[in-house]
Amino acid sequence: MLSPPPPEPPALTQVPFWGVNGQHGRSGGGSAWKALLFSPSERRQPRLCLRLSPFFVTCAAYFLLWIPQDQPSWVGALVKCLPVLCLAGSLQAACQGTGHRVLLQGALLCSAMGDACLIWPDAFLSGVAAFTVAHLLYLWAFGLTPLRPGLLLSIALVSMPYYGLLLLHLPASMVPALAVYSLVLGSMLWRGLASGGSVRGGALLFTLSDMVLAWDTFVQPLPHARLVVMITYYAAQLLITLSAFQSPRPKTH
Repeated sequence: MLSPPPPEPPALTQVPFWGVNGQHGRSGGGSAWKALLFSPSERRQPRLCLRLSPFFVTCAAYFLLWIPQDQPSWVGALVKCLPVLCLAGSLQAACQGTGHRVLLQGALLCSAMGDACLIWPDAFLSGVAAFTVAHLLYLWAFGLTPLRPGLLLSIALVSMPYYGLLLLHLPASMVPALAVYSLVLGSMLWRGLASGGSVRGGALLFTLSDMVLAWDTFVQPLPHARLVVMITYYAAQLLITLSAFQSPRPKTH
C-alpha cells in the first residue's frame, strides 16, 4: 500500500517594500529614507558651503596677496572688503526672517566701509564711525532676549582696566569717538554672549580683534598683530553670518 506524499511546505509570502511615503518600490522609498536619515540642517550643509565659497576664496586671496599696509590703495581696500561683501551677499539665502537678514547685511556693509576707511590713516575716525553703526545694527539684530544682565558685570570687569590703559595713550581728539565705540562694542558683546550659538563666538572674536588692533595701534606694537586681527575679524563675521542660517530657537528669560 502506497503512503500519501508528504505535504508541501507553505509558500513564503513575499512582503512588498513600502516606502515611507506609502509608495511601493525602491525608487520612491529611497528618497523618503534619505529624508529620515538626514536632518534638514545636514541637507542644507552642502548648499551652505557652496554659498560661502566666495568668502573663503576672497579670504585666501587677501592672505596670499598680503598687500603692505604702508601702501594704501583702492585695490588694497577692495581686497580687504571683498570677504565681508561676499558674506553680505550670501545672506540672501538665509532662513531667518527678512528683518533679521537686512540688519545683518547692513552691519556687514558698514563693516566693509569701515575696512576701507582704515586703509588710510587720515580716515581712521570715519572707519570707527562705520564700525559703530555696524555694531548698533548687530545689537538690533541680536535683540534683548534673553536679557542676562549678569553678563554685563563680567564684561565690565575685563574691559574697564583695558580701556582705562588704552585711553591714556589716545590723542585727545580721538578720546570721545573711541569711548563711544568702546561702549557700543561692549554692548554688542553682551548681546552676542546672551544670544548664544555661533553669535557668541563671533562677538568674542570681534572684540578680541578690536582689542588687539587698538593696543597695537596706540599702545605698543605687537608681533604678528595684523595677522591676528584679520583672522579673528573674518572668523567673527563668518560666525555671526552663520547664525542667520540656523533655525530660530525659542528664547528663554
